[in-house]
Amino acid sequence: MIFLDSPVGSGFSFSNIPERYVDGDATASLRVHKFLRKWLIDHPQFLPNPLYIGGDSYAGKVVPIITDLISQAGAQPLLNLKGYLVGNPITGEAIDKNAQVPYAHNMGIISDEIYKSTTISCEGEDYENPTNAVCAEKLQVVKKYFDEINIKHILEPKCPRASPKPKNLSKERRFLNDEHGKFIMPPDVPALNCRSYVYYLGYIWANNDDVRDALHIQKGTVPEWIRCNDTLQYAKDIPSSVKYHHKLTSRGYRALVYSGDHDLVIPHIGTQTWIRSLNYSIVDDWRSWFSSGQVAGYTRAYANNLTFATIKGAGHTVPEYKPMESLAMVKRWLSYQPL
Repeated sequence: MIFLDSPVGSGFSFSNIPERYVDGDATASLRVHKFLRKWLIDHPQFLPNPLYIGGDSYAGKVVPIITDLISQAGAQPLLNLKGYLVGNPITGEAIDKNAQVPYAHNMGIISDEIYKSTTISCEGEDYENPTNAVCAEKLQVVKKYFDEINIKHILEPKCPRASPKPKNLSKERRFLNDEHGKFIMPPDVPALNCRSYVYYLGYIWANNDDVRDALHIQKGTVPEWIRCNDTLQYAKDIPSSVKYHHKLTSRGYRALVYSGDHDLVIPHIGTQTWIRSLNYSIVDDWRSWFSSGQVAGYTRAYANNLTFATIKGAGHTVPEYKPMESLAMVKRWLSYQPL
């Protein structure tokens, strides 16, 4: 498995040319494609291996674009491309965000009355950029409820980005806090019951000199690892990835699309909506799939090698919340077994 920091400037990736930090869907996809071919030229023993491209969240938008670039005939070396997989994937379509309102209603976050008045006022609108003033007003009411909860996983606590310094630190937390002096921009210490506490530990780990040496990070290239680099200049210059899903699957490439069923960022009902827009027939209708003897989610298989699955209890994104079930799902799919 190759885990790639992309676009340039994310994770430990860097460039000596400042202009390359200005990126977007199209250029980032081309760079990933170029990198993969160069890597396989340098490691030809892996060329016969079945190749799958995968990514979650926003990466889910560019994965089919990258896969399409790889699939185009003529480029050397020839890669053994079999398909791709995307989780909680953004497409760029309005349905990504428009699905939030019906999902929130289904999950009891907004009332019947709010749901009805919003859908009536916003009919035909892009909920992210409404042109109707009444619709925009209704969406502000909905936003108030969203702001009160953790939209990445609606059952987990909402944790503020900045937390006050605890008065009684444990020995371990005190040690971590004392180490902050050597970091450039240390994050605030979240509460222990917050998932973001793990992200805080990840920051400490990734910026440890021994870890950076083990990962062969060149000194002087990336001064500090940041989990989400919001300072990058990135253009969302490919409006939708849905046509790439259709193009690839209609040509026989395998696709696995999966969603956490407690994700309000990219709700599974929106993902299912754009999948239905491909107009593929159903070859294995909606059913439960299991892991360790328990229902792990629900799945449906379509013609043209397209499989959709939900993972019960997972948020945005799935493997972070349900690693065991995610591994079972991927292993079965890669082995051409039914979920």
